Amino acid sequence: MATPTGNNANFSGKRLNVLVYSGNGTTVDSVRHCLYTLRRLLAHHYAVIPVTSDMLLKEPWMTTCAMLVMPGGADMGYCRTLNGAGNRRIAQFVQNGGRYLGLCAGGYYGCKKCEFEVGDKTMEVVGDRELAFYPGICRGGAFPGFVYHSEAGARAAGLEVAKEALSVGTVLNNFRSYYNGGGVFVDALSLADKGVEVLASYTEKLNVDAGEGAAAVVYCKVGSGAAVLTGPHPEFAAVNLDPKAGGPEYADMVAALAADDKERTDFLKACLSKLGLEVTQDTTTVPSLSSLHMSGIDADGPMDILSGLGAAFTQEGQSECLKDDHDTFRIERPGTWNLGELEESLPEGSSESCEGIIDYQAIIKRLVFHDDIPSSKLTPYFNHHAFYSHLRQYQSESKGEATTFGSNLLYGEVVTSTNTILEKNTKLLRQLPQGFTATATAQIAGRGRGSNVWVSPAGSLIFSTVVRHPMDKMQSAPVVFLQYLSAMAVVKGIKNYAKGYEKIPVKLKWPNDIYALDPDDPEQKRYTKICGILINSHFMSNEYISVVGIGINATNASPTTALTTLAERYASPGAAAASPVTLERLLARILTTFEALYTRFLRTGFDRGFEAMYYEDWLHMHQIVTLEEEGGARARIQGITRDFGLLLAEELGWNDRPTGRVWQLQSDSNSFDFFRGLVKRKV
Repeated sequence: MATPTGNNANFSGKRLNVLVYSGNGTTVDSVRHCLYTLRRLLAHHYAVIPVTSDMLLKEPWMTTCAMLVMPGGADMGYCRTLNGAGNRRIAQFVQNGGRYLGLCAGGYYGCKKCEFEVGDKTMEVVGDRELAFYPGICRGGAFPGFVYHSEAGARAAGLEVAKEALSVGTVLNNFRSYYNGGGVFVDALSLADKGVEVLASYTEKLNVDAGEGAAAVVYCKVGSGAAVLTGPHPEFAAVNLDPKAGGPEYADMVAALAADDKERTDFLKACLSKLGLEVTQDTTTVPSLSSLHMSGIDADGPMDILSGLGAAFTQEGQSECLKDDHDTFRIERPGTWNLGELEESLPEGSSESCEGIIDYQAIIKRLVFHDDIPSSKLTPYFNHHAFYSHLRQYQSESKGEATTFGSNLLYGEVVTSTNTILEKNTKLLRQLPQGFTATATAQIAGRGRGSNVWVSPAGSLIFSTVVRHPMDKMQSAPVVFLQYLSAMAVVKGIKNYAKGYEKIPVKLKWPNDIYALDPDDPEQKRYTKICGILINSHFMSNEYISVVGIGINATNASPTTALTTLAERYASPGAAAASPVTLERLLARILTTFEALYTRFLRTGFDRGFEAMYYEDWLHMHQIVTLEEEGGARARIQGITRDFGLLLAEELGWNDRPTGRVWQLQSDSNSFDFFRGLVKRKV
């Protein structure tokens, strides 16, 4: 891991993202199957997310990526898009310790040569491939009958597992896997001296010459990294296949795959473990979405919101519904629900009844309005009374600077994404007051900046807050500074959480991520990410309505480190025990800190006082970086501008002397790769 020149800090090499390529050449079903299965096997250690070709080509994804997945489809599409620069990046990623999983077409693509349907002029694809992780030929189709975009050639292919190569978990000798057009890795048994291991072999007669062996899944050592390539689709779960998609034989195939589902899952776990990933041994099931509870520090807040939304309600049988841009909500007014009903699952269409791929947008969300504070029996994982008590305390201590943020709250035990619920539903958003906040115990479709998603296991503090920024303040207090204010609020909120917490070494990464000194490696001054921030804005009626989404590792030690661990390691002796971290208190502390900063910002703009506060906890001052979009010019970071928050980079010439040229870089069009000291332009 490279330390950026001129900076004494290292940045943690914990790779948190598993990226599933979704660009040219892939099929929608293959990507969906990948996401479905890998999310269940790799939560809560990784964020499993789709990425476009532009992201692979132009964003600095390599240092935060644990594994790149190339799913099924047609690998000629991959070649057209990624040959050259893209494949050089992928190869470098794997050579330097990354992991590659190639499934069916992604398996062909990871070989030195692809031979597909040789002799069939309408189907033939033959040619060398640039990645060449497998130093030989992948030849297919292994079985006859393949037709593009069809289930005509699909089958339950028998596989024999090489247990000696897979020492992790319980893997049976044989199982059946979904197959549709994949290849066989020719002469794989003879390539052991080149770092190749056979993980599974076909048990049935093949339609092509496989050479020595009949390798269906192979492991390839590549530099400091590794690749697993497959011919079949072990990521396809029977629950996501429609038995009615074909004739009786297809239904029988789905039944056969369902019977071997545990063995298929165990095999895939073992493959991922062999690649060095941290696998959830008890396969994660995605929980059902829960009811959404809207409450306030007093009863008037939620009732005013309910009244404002009333004109948009429609009657669906006995129920009132709000059909918004993204979601549909079933409205529950005070007095119309009882505790027993709310403890039950969502109405018909909920995710609980479906084990397969779920369309969360189609699920009706239950929105419950409260005219008092919800009881802990109703929301056992979030204590509303404790939250509002802390909020009142911090508001009273703020000397009038914090009066509204958090005073109206939406809480769900399990939600899709707090940002999506607020930002994508404009009918709801228009009625929400300043500082309205949504929070959740777990979110299952979280959103992140660029190609990132913040992993949100239990113990994360996840929330999104509405900031209504007046247009007449755009010159003196530009809305772009919200990203800096929110990041400052997190750092200051942590340091002001309790006496002794001010010593916790948390820092700001440009523009708005939060890093902390790794408690497992403090001597190396290695920093690790503990918080991510995402801001989305709308222009409505002479104001910008921004939704500020924040995710913090509060009490969860995975995937990086937790605030509780940091407090035990760095806070004053006894501080962590005397004032343990709770989500309710931390949320109240950060919200009131955020509002106090924002209130001052409206008065003064980002003045020198704000600038000084920002730099107190900034990681970048005088860091030397490479500006890739400026021909690889070297530059020294000098700060941010106080007018529009642009990153200032001073060009360096011979012997790192300033040339006099200064770049001003926008945070929404550039990305900062800490590990290599690069500032890149996004697309």
